[in-house]
Amino acid sequence: MQTIKKRIAERILAGVRKVNPDTALTADEIAGMLEYPPDPAMGDLAFPCFRLSRELRRSPIQIATALKEDLADETIGSVEVAGGYLNIRIANAYLGGTVVPEILEKGERYGAQTFGCGKKVVLDYSSPNVAKPFHIGHLGTTVIGHSLRKLHEFAGYECYGINYLGDWGTQFGKLIAAYHHWGSREMIEKGGIDKLVELYVRVNNEIKGDPENGIPANTALADEARAEFHKLETGDEENLALWRWFVQISLAEYEKTYKQLGITFDSYRGESFYTDKMPAQIEILREKGLLKLDDGASIVDLSEYNMPPCLILKRDGSTLYPTRDIAAAVYRKETLHFDKMIYVTSAQQCLHFAQWFKVVELMGYPWYNELVHVPYGTVSLNGEKLATRTGNVVLLRDLFALAIDKVKGIMKEKNPDRQEDDAAAEAVGVGAVVFYYLSNTRMKDINFVMDEALNFDGNTGPYVQYTYARACSVLERAGAVSAGPVTVTTDEEAALIKTLCRYGERVTAAIADYEPSYITRFILDVAAGFNRFYHNCRILTAEDSAVRESRVRLTAAVKNVLGSAFELICLKKTEKV
Repeated sequence: MQTIKKRIAERILAGVRKVNPDTALTADEIAGMLEYPPDPAMGDLAFPCFRLSRELRRSPIQIATALKEDLADETIGSVEVAGGYLNIRIANAYLGGTVVPEILEKGERYGAQTFGCGKKVVLDYSSPNVAKPFHIGHLGTTVIGHSLRKLHEFAGYECYGINYLGDWGTQFGKLIAAYHHWGSREMIEKGGIDKLVELYVRVNNEIKGDPENGIPANTALADEARAEFHKLETGDEENLALWRWFVQISLAEYEKTYKQLGITFDSYRGESFYTDKMPAQIEILREKGLLKLDDGASIVDLSEYNMPPCLILKRDGSTLYPTRDIAAAVYRKETLHFDKMIYVTSAQQCLHFAQWFKVVELMGYPWYNELVHVPYGTVSLNGEKLATRTGNVVLLRDLFALAIDKVKGIMKEKNPDRQEDDAAAEAVGVGAVVFYYLSNTRMKDINFVMDEALNFDGNTGPYVQYTYARACSVLERAGAVSAGPVTVTTDEEAALIKTLCRYGERVTAAIADYEPSYITRFILDVAAGFNRFYHNCRILTAEDSAVRESRVRLTAAVKNVLGSAFELICLKKTEKV
């Protein structure tokens, strides 16, 4: 559709220049004015002439009437003047003769953009806390982050993905203390991260106590935990060895989930990597007079910018998240030379990022405006919020296992004679969870309901994966796909091609708004259009062989676009469901 809009815009611009040869308007600006009518009966595109009234000194209706005469083009089927609008229909011959052959020629690269070529994007996402479970609450940052990576790569950017592990902090003091009291090497080696979580939950419960039931807070244990972390910070070999072991155990578990999602990272450098890089940034803050003492703590006053102070050092001199994030950003800029640095975290951290982004600006780093925070809403399961400290979590691996098991049952019910296919069940089960999440706008709070996610008949992952498999089945039975145009003979064919040609626009918009849900909605539109075409138009049994070949080509075009779009949202392509 971008190409179509550009062609139409060039024709409109030619008409505008007839009236005003000195116009400063460009074809790109006019293309941006073209709209999609709310009712398809009004046409495929609409051009509002109101915006040209001042420049051309004519009424919108006069402008529309005059411009209509200049729109004769093979791209356009018909043009109608409606008030101050030009309602434009794209020619079916162009759709079938140009759009579909282009899709078949480019394959899954159709819709790819080039505006990112020569630029580098670094993305910080997923980033679970070591020795804590990988639960459904991590799903957002993981799949949104990876989808944004795929989208940017599709636009030509060089991308570098960082899993910024939460591998440092006072929680390790608690965990080491808990291990000394209740753990053993044998227990951890046997139980893995689950036993680490048990220890973490137990130590937190012990420290806070239960005053309502007469159990006081364990201040001695809290002091012990702080002491253990201090030993870790000062290089105690025993504690460092335990810490490395906890990290290793956690990463091994996380990798299983990443493998199921098809996600890899370029770096796993966590918070600990930047511990020796913070003093230099703290010194710069001092030199620039930005650090102020507040009740013994060191802060950057941001009241001028309507924000609370950014805490850099605690009263005991220890660092905090902003300190580490600033040091990490500086290091990444110096070593990776990014044009954009994207952080994908929950909306609860919006203030945190706004604060330290402003501090980076005040420090005089000219690249502060290359830092982007991409927030997202919370996720709950059946209405229940999650919390690691209390043990109220749903592990992502368990959620995936449940989804896969349910999919196996559904597949068996639909086709009792089919041999069990573990790979297909995993692809659909995991895909259902991912698609359910990404089908919602990024900032929406999500209540995950498994039965809704696994519905094969709704706007779900299984539905679109089944649609892809249906297209694959048609093509398998059809044999080789011949080259040539598509002859559009039905409204279903025309509507489907019009949906397909909007792919590039959706990609561009998804990148601009950091919104993967644009792609999931596009996928749903393609799936709905293809299924209407499949049910209403005979493909392999068409009486006319030319019509048959034409519809097979259209099916191949659908397969290419769906397959490409699946890649952008971490959805696996399934040729059989």
